[in-house]
Amino acid sequence: QVQMVESGGGLVQAGGSLKLSCTTSGLNLDFYTMAWFRQAPGKDREGVSCITPTNSDTRYLKVMGRFTISRDNSKNTLYLQMNNLKPEDTAIYYCAAKSGQSCSYWFESDGWNYWGQGTQVTVSA
Repeated sequence: QVQMVESGGGLVQAGGSLKLSCTTSGLNLDFYTMAWFRQAPGKDREGVSCITPTNSDTRYLKVMGRFTISRDNSKNTLYLQMNNLKPEDTAIYYCAAKSGQSCSYWFESDGWNYWGQGTQVTVSA
């Protein structure tokens, strides 16, 4: 049974930092591309970042230069370091996994096989 559990969310002031983690079980991450998505109140879920199994490719939408995606396959964990947070980053953050080695079309949420339950990130002005 596959499980993906996000942690590390919370309340932070604008300009602050948070590091999200997504711990997985039931998956061999050597064979899975991973991503972070987020969903703000009243908005559609949107892609934040993607990373291939060997870290050969990373992609970002809107957060380039502030967020960094990383992974440790030996620990079955995906990370998202978020710096210089802004109120518009407020959302529920989800991790996702799909089999394969590519971040192509990663921002389309339909293509992901597994999802975590989400962790709330709130950034105050």
